[in-house]
Amino acid sequence: MKSFALSSEAREISKIANRALRNQGKVPCVLYGGEKQVYFSILENDLDKLVNTPSVFLVEIDFEGTTYKAILQDIQFHPLTDRIDHVDFLQIFDDKEVTMNIPINFNGSAIGVKNGGNLLIRRRTIKTRALPANLPDAIEVNIEDLKIGKTIFVGDIRDEKYTYLAQDNAVIVGVKMARGAVLDEDEDEEGTEGAEGAEAAPESAPAQ
Repeated sequence: MKSFALSSEAREISKIANRALRNQGKVPCVLYGGEKQVYFSILENDLDKLVNTPSVFLVEIDFEGTTYKAILQDIQFHPLTDRIDHVDFLQIFDDKEVTMNIPINFNGSAIGVKNGGNLLIRRRTIKTRALPANLPDAIEVNIEDLKIGKTIFVGDIRDEKYTYLAQDNAVIVGVKMARGAVLDEDEDEEGTEGAEGAEAAPESAPAQ
C-alpha cells in the first residue's frame, strides 16, 4: 500500500491551546495504539491532501525525530465550516494485522451492459484485514465477462493475502435486465431473475 508522510509538532493538551493551533492553520491530533499516546499538531493543508482523496494510505508521522506508522482512525470536522477540527491516528506495526476499508476498482466494460443491461454496484469498498505489507491500494474486480442476470459476490474474489470482513454471499456488482436488452445465448431468464434478486437484497453487513 502507498504511504503518506506527515511532519508534526508537539502540542499542549488543552482547549485553549487547541483553539490557538486552529487559528494558526494547524490541526490537533493524537496517536494511540502504542506504548503511550502521542499528542501533536499537523498543518491543515497537509492533512487536506491526505483526507480529500479517494485513495487510502499508510501514514508515516515524523514526530521529534521518530517516525510512527499509522492509519487514519477518526476525523472530526467543524459543524459550520467543515474544516478539519481533530484527527485520531492508530499506530500500526509490521507484524500485526490491521483493518481498513479498501476501495474497489471495477475494470472493463460488462458485456451485459453492452447488451442493454444495467450495472448495479452494491459495494465500493470492502473492510479488509491484513498485515500492513499485504494491504492492497485497491481491490481489482474485472467485470468484462459479467452478463445480464449475473452477479459477482465477495466469495468470488477472496485472496489468501488478506481477509475480507464480509460474508461470501455479499453482493459486489451485478447486471440487471433492462427493457430492450439483448440476451446472449447463455443468458437466460433464470439468470436474469438472480440479478433482480441481488438488487432487492440488502448489502450484507461486515463480520465483527
